[in-house]
Amino acid sequence: MRRSIDRMLTTHAGALQRPADLAKTMASEGNEADAVQQRLRTAVADVVAKQTSYGIDIVNDGEYGKSIWQWYITERVDGIERRPWTDDVYFKGRDREQFPDFYAWADESGNLFGFPEDQYFFGAMTTQPVCTGPLSYRPGALNRDIANLANALRSADATEGFMPVVAPASVEVGIANQHYRTEDDFLKALTDVLRQEYRQIAEAGFILQVDDAWLTAVWDRTPEFDLASYREFIGKRIDALNEALTDVPEERVRYHMCWGSWHGPHANDIPLADVVDMMLTVKAGGYLVEAANVRHEHEYRIWEETPLPAGKVLIPGVVSHSCNLIEHPELVAERIERFAQRVGKENVIAGADCGMGGRIHPELGWAKFDSLVRGAELATKRLGY
Repeated sequence: MRRSIDRMLTTHAGALQRPADLAKTMASEGNEADAVQQRLRTAVADVVAKQTSYGIDIVNDGEYGKSIWQWYITERVDGIERRPWTDDVYFKGRDREQFPDFYAWADESGNLFGFPEDQYFFGAMTTQPVCTGPLSYRPGALNRDIANLANALRSADATEGFMPVVAPASVEVGIANQHYRTEDDFLKALTDVLRQEYRQIAEAGFILQVDDAWLTAVWDRTPEFDLASYREFIGKRIDALNEALTDVPEERVRYHMCWGSWHGPHANDIPLADVVDMMLTVKAGGYLVEAANVRHEHEYRIWEETPLPAGKVLIPGVVSHSCNLIEHPELVAERIERFAQRVGKENVIAGADCGMGGRIHPELGWAKFDSLVRGAELATKRLGY
C-alpha cells in the first residue's frame, strides 16, 4: 500500500455512478449477457481514465460489475435464492423511532439514498437473499472484473488500483438462513466463500478494500443492544473477517467502516470512540473512516488519544457523498491537515466518506473529486513536502 511520502495522495471509497446505458442494460439483461460484457469493458476503461484525469491517485473500476455493495456477493455464490421480503431490517432502528415523520417522507419519496437512478445497483434490495443450501463461490464475475481493471490500468497513469469487497458482518445482515444449523455455522460459511474472493484479488496485485458499513449501522438497527452486547456481537464478526483475510498480507488490505450511507439524520450513530479500538484489530494496513460527514467530523480528535498503530495508514473522508454542496478545496485541505498533524502526513491518504455511486448525482460526485484533489494539493504545500 502506497503512503503519502512525497505528496498527499488521494483515493475514494469505491462505487461510482454507472453510465446510464450500462445500468439500463444490466437491469434488463442481467450481468452475464454478451452485450453487457463488452460494454462493461469499455465503461471500466473510461472510468479509470476519468479518475486519473481528475488527479485521483489510487483508483478502481467504479464497482461497475456489481449490483449494490452489500449483496453483490449473493450473485456470485451458489446456495442463495431471492424471495419476497420477510425481514424489516431496513425499516426499523433508533433513528426511525426518533424521526418517524422524516423516514415516512423519505421512504415515500425515494430520497433516502440520494440518487437511486441505477436500477441494477438498487435492484438487489427489492428481494431478500435466502440461504437454501451449502454456500460455494463462483469466480466467473470476479475473473471478469479483475481482467477489466487490469486492462484499464495498463493505459492509465494511476499510482495504484484497489477493488472493494464486502465484509462478513455486512453481507450477513438481512439474509435469511434456511440451511445452516446455527448463526455461527452460517457466519463461518460466509467467511469461507469470502476468503476465496479476498485471496484472488490480492493475488491479482490489487489493494483489497473491505467495506463494512453494517458493522456500525447494526447499532442503529438493533435498539435492543446495549454497548456491551453490541461490542460482543461485532467482535465475533471482526474475528470472522480476520479469518477471511488469513491469506492476504495486511499491507495489501484497507478497511472501510462507515455508518450506513443513507441520507438520514444519523443522530443515533454509535460514536467512533466506542468502536475505534475494535476497528484497529482488523488485519489491515489502512483504515477508511467518515470525516466529512457532519455527524462525525469532530471525531478527528480521537487520534490525539488513540495512536495509529505503527506502519498503518489512515484514509479519512474529506468530501461527503451525502450532501449536494461541493466542499471548498480550502476546507478539504483543513480536514487533511487535522489528521496529518495527529498521525503524521505520510500516514494519511485523502479519501471520501463513502461511494458516490447511487448516493449523489454524478455531476456533483465528480466535482467533489475535483475539490478533493485540489485540497490535497493545498495540503501538500502547507505540510512542507
